[in-house]
Amino acid sequence: MSLIPPTEPVPVDKLGRTHFIGLGGAGMSGIARVLLQAGVEVSGSDARDSDNLRELEEMGAEVHVGHAAEHLGAAETLVVSSAIREDNPELAEARRRGLRILPRAAALGALLLGREGIAVSGTHGKTTTTSMVTVVLQHLGAEPGYVIGGKLVTTGLGADAGIGPAIAVEADESDGSFLMLSPKIAVVTNVEADHLDNYSGIEEIHAGFASFVDRVERTLIVGIDDPGARRVAAIARDRGKRVLTYGEAADADYRVTRVAARGFTTDFTLAPADGDPVEGTLAVPGRHNVLNAAAALVVADELGHDLEIAAEGLVDFAGAARRFELKGVAGGAAVYDSYAHHPTEIEADLRATRAALDSFPEDGVEESAPGGRIVALFQPHLYSRTRIFAEEFAAALGLADEVVVMEVYAAREDPEPGVTGELITSRVPHDRVRYVPGRDEAVRTVAGLARPGDIVLTMGAGDVTELGPRIVERLSGPLEGAEG
Repeated sequence: MSLIPPTEPVPVDKLGRTHFIGLGGAGMSGIARVLLQAGVEVSGSDARDSDNLRELEEMGAEVHVGHAAEHLGAAETLVVSSAIREDNPELAEARRRGLRILPRAAALGALLLGREGIAVSGTHGKTTTTSMVTVVLQHLGAEPGYVIGGKLVTTGLGADAGIGPAIAVEADESDGSFLMLSPKIAVVTNVEADHLDNYSGIEEIHAGFASFVDRVERTLIVGIDDPGARRVAAIARDRGKRVLTYGEAADADYRVTRVAARGFTTDFTLAPADGDPVEGTLAVPGRHNVLNAAAALVVADELGHDLEIAAEGLVDFAGAARRFELKGVAGGAAVYDSYAHHPTEIEADLRATRAALDSFPEDGVEESAPGGRIVALFQPHLYSRTRIFAEEFAAALGLADEVVVMEVYAAREDPEPGVTGELITSRVPHDRVRYVPGRDEAVRTVAGLARPGDIVLTMGAGDVTELGPRIVERLSGPLEGAEG
């Protein structure tokens, strides 16, 4: 793959009837939902049926399973994701007709035009931070729009138009598509090397974020603890942008202090440089989530809301799908699902889990996290990422007590000789690790390892997310062959 050339967004009222190829995807379906709510005629297709397709059909979209040229109907605009190949019959027909063709990000950018657009970017934490911004603004009565990469637990939706002036979206740097957004306010959580199938290295990634800075119309909010994000903040200031920073660093404009875990609950204090500190409580674990919450509070403050009331809204945050999502409790073990697919994300989730396990009260613990060991089931995502970060993956996974690594989830890539999950297991710094390529065998192995009091984490950006419920089901019966 490579970076997508930027395309300027078109105002929503100029799109006309809009057709989506890959309509059932999380990102595409969210944009389509908001367009439908705005009165735009929507049609679309996907290779397979899904709940997302059926929900959009109920809202009035014309949906198709499978791809064919005639599905375009009277469309005036075609929206495509980067996964759509040039030989797709609907794309070919759109080109033949001379229709307007927009990348997914340009369609997302259209939703920001004329609104108080908030774009959350960064290598890690985009979905969680965008979700927190949404929940906080909802608590404040701002009725925001939102488009996130997962479903909010509180609403069961991944997108909604809202009726307030603000709309919060994820700004995806992975293929350069965030350069099609022009937000009023932007958040940069962190900047690390990733998506090296698209970027040549960290310098090109920094250059991409520097270009993103130029598109921010009012305020850039930056996680100053991260060296890459700090560099972006310096670039923004040099270019005359308004910059606000957050983090535990002494020079943060909004300083995070007194972070304390109480099981899966986390308390913290946020102290603005020019205001009174506020107390926050999260029902999710981890310092990384505290920093995400701090970003959401800075957004609310910048929009003119009361910071203390905004902090109270964090209590309403129950998470987002695939972001440390509880799948069930069985056999005395709790099973969670995580989208973590980069070494930094894996390390953050495992450290958060360890802190939670170490901080449960002695007089009783929550059923969903009873204390004990961490059993990690990891599915590497992309051959290139596995090859480049094998050592880092192994070091991060070494924080778990038991590690099971599956075969690489290829996604958009072809296999690479010698690149398998074993490239990681051979480097994990303890011997409680297994390379288990197949799905069925992985479920059996993890269920066999799990003991009462353990937390099981399924981790990765591929279809490993489907295995959590299967592990719960297997744990509900007799545990066969439990291992040491």
